[in-house]
Formats: sequence, structure tokens, C-alpha cells
Amino acid sequence: MPRSLTPDILVLGAGIAGLSAARALAESGAHVALLEARDRVGGRVHSVRHPACDLPFELGAEFVHGVPPELHALIHEAGLTLFEREGEHACFENGASADCEDGRGFSLLEQMTGEPDETFAEWIAAQHAPGQAAAWLTGYVEGFNAADAGVIGTAALVKQQQAEEAIEGGRAFRVQEGYQRLAEFLCERFVAAGGELHLQNAVQRVEWQPGSVRVTTRPSPESGTPDYSWNRHPVHTTVFEAPRCVVALPLGVLQSHRALIAPDPPVAGAAFRRMAMGTAVRISLLFREAFWRDRFPDVSFFFTRDLTPGVWWTTSPRTDPVLTAWVGGPRALGIPAEMDLFQDLALNALARIFGRHPETLRPLLVASFAHDWQSDPYSRGAYSYAPKGALHASDDLAQPVEETLFFAGEHTDTTGHWGTVHGALRSGLRAASQALAPAGTARS
Repeated sequence: MPRSLTPDILVLGAGIAGLSAARALAESGAHVALLEARDRVGGRVHSVRHPACDLPFELGAEFVHGVPPELHALIHEAGLTLFEREGEHACFENGASADCEDGRGFSLLEQMTGEPDETFAEWIAAQHAPGQAAAWLTGYVEGFNAADAGVIGTAALVKQQQAEEAIEGGRAFRVQEGYQRLAEFLCERFVAAGGELHLQNAVQRVEWQPGSVRVTTRPSPESGTPDYSWNRHPVHTTVFEAPRCVVALPLGVLQSHRALIAPDPPVAGAAFRRMAMGTAVRISLLFREAFWRDRFPDVSFFFTRDLTPGVWWTTSPRTDPVLTAWVGGPRALGIPAEMDLFQDLALNALARIFGRHPETLRPLLVASFAHDWQSDPYSRGAYSYAPKGALHASDDLAQPVEETLFFAGEHTDTTGHWGTVHGALRSGLRAASQALAPAGTARS
């Protein structure tokens, strides 16, 4: 028989949004149960280590974009160390060095107003940009946003750009101890406040009516639960009931109906179907030596349009012998999920960029790290974006449903910071505040 638990508030998903909501709720005095399908916390924040490198490898979110105050304050509270990305950009065309400013047409983006809202593909076609510039700009928009240029809306792109400018989004930082330490810190504070963490509990069904939520979970197939001292609860097929529930599951999971919400909340349900889940793949390669520094001693990013992967970055200003390759948008769908094949593709592209034979790079390779977020049943994609006509979908998702369901996650951010950790953090804090608004939440 299923085991039944009845906290004051349920939180579904232990990514940054769910963790921030759960901590805020527990510290307010509410009895909170946090349910997570994985055998770890962090969601699409996932750091791993290798003994040959001091800096952790990020399989998901890596950069702290700009200086969003909530995120920087939390990193400071957790006692973690940020270092700012530095270095030059290098560009390649047909295997040769190219001028990063020549023919890329980025100034054209400044003319985008988002009125009328149209797809980026429609907008760039109407600009009659030279073919090379149109290709560079399309690649940039698809890569950065993990989006399809034929789907993402210009109104959302303009809002996003304005949001980035407000937080100095052109700057980028990394957490030296690993981004996942931030997730673990949030969880430690949540449990210290009396919260209950339930790992390896995959949400199957969320049944609700005003003032009542019933969540059925099943044991997830993941194994090897980390030795978290605060993971005190064994895994069972369980029924959880509570008056309120924060739904902080990724957009891809909601859209895949792996976690069925019944009945479908009309406004919120329509809103998350209007949003889109982006596709992106990345692989980090650890080498015995940073051979690229002979040619580019201060390189931070390098780009090429005619190869896949076409975006690479280093750990600059650190000198770790690590390169990360990135493919976002529709091109990511053509990347093989098998690690060996992806690694071969990356090494072949890297060899062409630096005029070397791939076999000369293999002896230098120590290890590679990647994760298939598209096939991951607990993410179903990289991060969200707003298609043409969906600019206000996140605003609809951010509204409480009968003071019973409260949606959180980067896809529910209303400030234009879709697809970011700080967007997820803000959404979790907003959902916690909403869930606390009804009387009677806190314990007496």
C-alpha cells in the first residue's frame, strides 16, 4: 500500500527554483516536503570532479550571467567563490582565423524592436541582411537561446536583451567550488529549518482541487544516492497530500506529461504549452596540456560557423587545460547522444580549427564530460524560451491557481531572464511568497 504523508506545502522538483522556494517556506515555519526524482539535488545544475583538475566540470548550468542581486547574495551567503570570465574572442572561417567583427552584423540586432512580434527567422529575412551576416546572427540566436529561429519571438528577444543590460549581462562568472554546491547549500538550509527531502521520488500524478493537492510518486530508477546526511527518507511508492503545492518541475517534463496535472489548470496549462523547451548539448574535454594557448594565450571563446560544434570556451583567466564545446538550437538535435561519438565529433572540429590531425589530439585527452539533457526524463531539454506570440505566457504561469498550485522554474520568470539560474531563483522566491499568502500556512 502507498504511504501517505501530509505536510503543509509540497514542493515538486529540487532544482534551484524548488530549493529556493522550499527553503523560504521552511524558514517561515511551514512543514514542507520537497520531492525530487533524481538521486541528487540541483536539477539542471550538475557539477562533477576529476582528480586531474581543480575546477569542477559543469554538465548543466555553468555561468553566473551578470550581477543579479539575489544570486550574488546567495553565493556570498553560501561562502562560495566567484571568478569573472576574461579573455579575447577568436573566430574561424574555413579553418582559418577570421575577424570577429567582419560580416557578423551584430549591430543589426540593435534595430530589433519586437513590434510586431514575429519569429527571428521572419525578422532577419525582412532585414535583407547579407547571407553571411544572416547566418552568423541566426547561429548566435539559436546557440545562445537553445532555440529554433523559426519559433523564438522577437518580442521575447528584445525583453531578454533589456533584462540582460539591467544586470550587466555581458559579464560572466563561474563558481569556483562548483555550481552544485549552491544547490546543496540551499538544501542544507532547508533541512536545517525542518524541511523533509525525498530523493528518488518521481512525480507521476498531481491531482488537485481548491485547497487540496494529492501527489503520487514512484521510485525513480536512478541509483547510487549521494551520502547526503540530510537525506533521511527511504524511497517508497508514496501519496503526499497538502493544502498547497509549488510545482517547480522543468517545462520539458510538464510538456511531456510525465507528471500529469489533473484537472488541467486552464490558464497555466495553456501557458506552459505556449512556451518552448530549447535543445542544447555540450561536452567538456580535459587535456594533458592547454595546447591552444601557444596560438591564443588569452582566448576565452572561439567561434566557427562552418563546423560543429561551432562554439568553444576555455576557463580563462584560469589556465586549466579544459575546452568546452557547445551546440544549441536545431543543430543540437543532430549531435549523437553516445559519448564516444560526440567526443569524436568535437575532436575532429577542434583539429580542423587548429590545423591538426585528430589523432594528434587523442593522446592529449584525459577525460570528457557530457550529459544528454534532451533524453533525460527529468529535464526533457536544456532551458526554455518564448516563441512568437508567447511573450506573456510566463506571466500567466506566475499567477497562483486557486491559491493551491504555484508554478516556479526559469520558464515562469516574468522579468525576461528565461533559461537562467537567477531566473529560476527569482521564480522560487516569488512562488514561496505566494504560497505563504493564504492564512494558516505556518505552524503555531
